[in-house]
Amino acid sequence: MAGGDILPSWAVKRVTEREQWGSRIGFIMAAVGSAVGLGNIWRFPYEAATNGGAAFLLANFVAVLLIGLPAILAEFTIGRRAQRNVVDAFGRGGRAWKAAGALAAVTAFWIVSYYSVVGGWVLRYLIESPTGAYFGEPAAHFESVAVGLDAALYAAAFLLITVGIVAMGIERGIELATKIMVPAIVVLMGGLAVFAATLPGSGAGYEYFLAPDFGYLADNLVTLIPAAVGEVLFTLSLGSGIMITYASYVEDAESLVADGGAIVVVNTLVGYLAGLIVFPLLFAQGVEPGEAGAGAIFVSIANAFQSLPAGELFGVVFYFVILIAALSSSISLLEIPTAYFVDNFDAGRPVVAGALGTGAFLLGVPTALDQATFEFFDSFASEVMLPTGLFLVTVFVGWVYGREAMDELGEGVREQFLPRAWLWYVRIVVFLAVAMTLVLSVTSFAGIELF
Repeated sequence: MAGGDILPSWAVKRVTEREQWGSRIGFIMAAVGSAVGLGNIWRFPYEAATNGGAAFLLANFVAVLLIGLPAILAEFTIGRRAQRNVVDAFGRGGRAWKAAGALAAVTAFWIVSYYSVVGGWVLRYLIESPTGAYFGEPAAHFESVAVGLDAALYAAAFLLITVGIVAMGIERGIELATKIMVPAIVVLMGGLAVFAATLPGSGAGYEYFLAPDFGYLADNLVTLIPAAVGEVLFTLSLGSGIMITYASYVEDAESLVADGGAIVVVNTLVGYLAGLIVFPLLFAQGVEPGEAGAGAIFVSIANAFQSLPAGELFGVVFYFVILIAALSSSISLLEIPTAYFVDNFDAGRPVVAGALGTGAFLLGVPTALDQATFEFFDSFASEVMLPTGLFLVTVFVGWVYGREAMDELGEGVREQFLPRAWLWYVRIVVFLAVAMTLVLSVTSFAGIELF
C-alpha cells in the first residue's frame, strides 16, 4: 500500500519535547562529521586501492549521485517527521516496522565496537608521532600494535572520549564538537594535500587515482558496484540510523534538500581529498596501492613521514586529522542507541552513554585481539547490515510513509514537483539499485559467485 492512507494520526504526530540542534550549520556540521570519518580517510583510499583506483572513483561518484543523495533525503524525512529515535521513528509505520529501527540501532552499535579499535590505533600513532616511535620499521610496528591487549586498551581510551562527548548532549556536546572538528579536518587535509603534491613521484599517484581504466571498469563491474555502493552507505552513514536520528533534532522550517545536498557535496570532496593525500604519498614511496592494504595510513604513510626533515610534525598533523575525523563519526554511531534509551527510559545521558560505551568495548575486544575477527566485523557491516538497513528505508519511505515523506521533503522547497519526483525515484530507481546491491553484497560476503 502506498501513500499516507495507512498511517493513523498518531503515526505522524510530532514529538517536540526533545533536544534540538542550536543552528542549521550545527546540524550540517554534525551530519558531515558523521560522514567524514574513517570511512573517508581510511576506508575510501583502501577501497579505491583494491578496486582499480580511478575506476572505483568513477563508480563511487555515480553511486553518490544516483543513490547517496536520494537515500540521505529519505532518511531525513523519517527522522524529522517522527522527531524520535530510529526505533520509534520506524515504529510509527506499524509495530512490525520497529524491527527495522532496531536493526539500524544494532548496526550502529556493531560498527562502533570495531571502529573504536581503528580509533585506538590512530590515538596511539598520534601520541607516538612527536618521537617518531613508528619510524624505522613501520610495518613491524603496526603489526605489534594492531592486535593485542594494547589495541584493546587504546580502543577503550578512544571510546571514553566518544562517551564524554555524547553524554554532554546534542547542542553542548555533539554540535559544539563537530563545529570545531569539521573545519579543522578540511583545513588540515588541504595542507596535507599540498604537501603530498611536492613529493617526487607523486604524479603517478594522481594518474592512478584520477585517470580511470575503462577496461578494468568493464571487466570488474559486478564487484565494483557493491563495493562503490557499500562505500557510499558507509561514508554517508546510511542504513545505520544516524541520519534518521540526527534529522529528528532538526526544526520544521529547514530545507532538507539544501541540507542533504551540502552534506553529500562536502563528504564527497573530503573523500576525494583523502585520495589526493594517500595515493601520491604511496607512489612517492614506490608502494603499489594494492600492497598497502587496510594499514596503509599506518605503514606506507608513516614510512613517507620518516623520510622528511620534519616528519614528526607531519605525523602529528596527519594523525590528529584522522583522530578528530574518527571521533566525529564514532559519536554519531553511539548516539543512535543512546537516543533510543534516553527517549524511552528514565535514565540520564551520561549513564546511558557510559553503559553503551562499555558494551561496545566488550563487543569489540575480539576484533582488537584477532585481525580475522576484525575483518569479519567490517565485512558483515558493510556488505550485509548497511545494505539491508537502507533497503528497509527505501521500502518504508516509498510505500509506507509515502505522501508524508513527500510532504516532509517539501518543507522549504519552492519547486513542489521535486518531492513527488523524488518519491517515485526512491520507489523505483533507488529501491532497485539498493536491492541489487544487497543481493550482490550478501552473496559476495557468503562467497557465492553469481556471474
